[in-house]
Amino acid sequence: MTLGKFAPLHKGHQWLIERALAQTDHLIVIVYDAPETTTVPLPVRCGWIRTLYPSVEVMAAWDGPTAVGNSPEIMKAQEDFLLKFLAGRKITHFFSSEFYGEHVSKALGAQDCRVDEARSRVPISGTAIRCAPFAHRHLMSAHVYRDLVTKVVLLGAPSTGKTSLARALAEALNTVWMPEYGREYWGEHQKDRRLTLEQLVELAEEHIRREDAAALDADRCLFVDTDATTTYMFSLDYHGTAAPRLAELADHARSRYDLHFLCGDDIPYEDTWDRSGPANRAVFQKRIRADLIRRRIPFIDLTGSLDVRVQTVARILRDFDKFDSVGNHLCKQRTGEPAGHGAPRA
Repeated sequence: MTLGKFAPLHKGHQWLIERALAQTDHLIVIVYDAPETTTVPLPVRCGWIRTLYPSVEVMAAWDGPTAVGNSPEIMKAQEDFLLKFLAGRKITHFFSSEFYGEHVSKALGAQDCRVDEARSRVPISGTAIRCAPFAHRHLMSAHVYRDLVTKVVLLGAPSTGKTSLARALAEALNTVWMPEYGREYWGEHQKDRRLTLEQLVELAEEHIRREDAAALDADRCLFVDTDATTTYMFSLDYHGTAAPRLAELADHARSRYDLHFLCGDDIPYEDTWDRSGPANRAVFQKRIRADLIRRRIPFIDLTGSLDVRVQTVARILRDFDKFDSVGNHLCKQRTGEPAGHGAPRA
């Protein structure tokens, strides 16, 4: 057995788990709830371990003691909790990188197995990562780091300023943005200004793949120009239907992003050869808004100049925590109830 907060899970934790897996037949990892340390929910932290190590038995300790230290009272509280939590299960080896390895092992009647206690193999701590996750992203798995990045998607009809806004936000906040892959793909593959149902699926899947790759270079936030719901709407426009796979990807859009912004069509229309005119923009904008509401995706309307839009998004992000319900309250306090479909989810 081993235990921890894993806030977040980093390569030091992974080395500990991997050493334990190599030396035992069955490994239990107990993950403590830690609201005093992190806003990342316990199920998310458990999910990291389950995804990376499917053979591990992960146990969520919702009511574990929060006090840390080596006083007799704290050590006894920890021991009593573990004995009750394990409900008589026999632990043969207890793995840790901490001082508590000695007294917990004795309480469990297990062998005390210390792994890299000096932190020489992976010189990092959870505290350091929480203070500067971008600087230490190389010490986390891609699966974990992507979860720490706030994904902001910008939606709207063609020529509503999504690309300009994504680029400007990335520059203002010193991070990266994900361009709309659909424009590139459409330019290369369109025939008679159309893509097939299969091509639209291919487009959406590649956009997501590139988006996941971009998240690894993002500092706190990734700004995304359109998502699979937009591709879905184009499929309806082209063919009156959408492939089941594209519909599935569009359905997942709600959970892929932490904030949805709908860019308004109150800016001058930029007429280019690949667009269909201002009248079509107005209709498409209505359809996108209706689709967001139908999907019950909370969104925030953005209107005004580019500078105004940048300032609005930056102000919201300043106090936004994707894992903290307080972020929802702060957004409403700063912006008022959005004109879209409710407040942004946190």
